[in-house]
Amino acid sequence: MLTAADELTSGPVVLRRWRRADAEVLYRVVSESLEHLSPWMAWAARGYSTADAVAYLSRTEEQWGIDYDYAIVAPGPVVAGSCSMMSRIGQGGFEIGYWVHPAHLGRGYATAAAAALTAEAFRIGADRVEIVHDLANVASGAIPRRLGFDEVDRRPPQDERSAAEAGVEVVWRLLAPGAAVV
Repeated sequence: MLTAADELTSGPVVLRRWRRADAEVLYRVVSESLEHLSPWMAWAARGYSTADAVAYLSRTEEQWGIDYDYAIVAPGPVVAGSCSMMSRIGQGGFEIGYWVHPAHLGRGYATAAAAALTAEAFRIGADRVEIVHDLANVASGAIPRRLGFDEVDRRPPQDERSAAEAGVEVVWRLLAPGAAVV
């Protein structure tokens, strides 16, 4: 498999690889988003510190080439969220995750980021991309539907649950052009 690009452009956003030097901006954007994120992401419900930002950015640099983490940069330019391609679904596939700062919701940034990550995953050789969200997170679920993913499973949570979650993960999958059904 090839390595993902450091920067991707899709519609109104640029996805820029997170760097250790981004700790201050990451801390600020996450801190301002905690109330919005904590119902859906257990890590956000525990709070977020500068040390958390530094640890996350260190991990993203160390894991680059296996997993790919990007800042979602909106016009301005301003960091409007974060997105990732994670190798945790096994050989040949990536799971995509995303979140957007509440001041930037409803502008298509998460959809544009997911579209860019999907295209990049296929460019570097993935045969499938998945998006997983809790059943209650309707906004997150609209994105894979919009991008042509197929719902392939509903299962118990694989990770720690957070307050607003229904406890059912919805799995969406998109196969690379010409890929065999998984």
